[in-house]
Amino acid sequence: MSYNKLKHILKKNSGRDVQGHVAVRHQGGRHKRFYRIIDWKRDKDGIPALVSEISYDPNRSADVALLHYEDGEKRYIIAPVGLVVGQKVISGNDCDIKVGNALPLSFIPVGTIIHNLEIKPGSGAKVVRSAGSSAIILSKDGDQIQIKLPSGEIRIFSGKSKATVGQIGNVEWKNRVIGKAGRSRHMGIRPTVRGVAQDPRSHPHGGGEGRSGIGMKSPKSPWGKRTLGKRTRKRVKYSDRFIISRKPKK
Repeated sequence: MSYNKLKHILKKNSGRDVQGHVAVRHQGGRHKRFYRIIDWKRDKDGIPALVSEISYDPNRSADVALLHYEDGEKRYIIAPVGLVVGQKVISGNDCDIKVGNALPLSFIPVGTIIHNLEIKPGSGAKVVRSAGSSAIILSKDGDQIQIKLPSGEIRIFSGKSKATVGQIGNVEWKNRVIGKAGRSRHMGIRPTVRGVAQDPRSHPHGGGEGRSGIGMKSPKSPWGKRTLGKRTRKRVKYSDRFIISRKPKK
């Protein structure tokens, strides 16, 4: 894929659905962006690639690295900690355990820090993709690999699922300071008004004389659904059998 085909203008919807109604609040007014197509599958096995640049991506918390493969193709990947311009990376079963290399889990030693993890083999990375996050391989039992995810949950993955070695870069992302209201608007974030400051027709927390609080036992969403302490995961789900232990309670 050529460099020009790796980016395209990201269409704005400002939180509206197909009918033009607000489906997601507090979105709109974003600056024009290019969307970078990320190679989540890392399926060019055995072909080395040179890291030509590491750049900022406005669509995600992590930085991205541009790879130049020896056959002339170019692709973007998420940049892990320690990846530098001029370094060579590769994917495949027999490649070295080095930062930026992608391998099936069965070929990665126990205790290795990984990211960009596939839930189903060949489907592309679905978990551990944000800045500063990483998972660790705890144990192996045949084709079943136990991995501790960033949430603290321990889950079983297939040994055929691919992952990339290392921790995702831009670790200090959460410590960034927005600095001014205008930057939030450039990012597409519109102002958020507290529920208690609204009228009772607009929000369950609204109304009352003076500072009367939310007026109910539990906080609720603008649509009347309870928010704090309510589990959102289905009680019975197909992937429950893969979970060894849940994330620890706060």
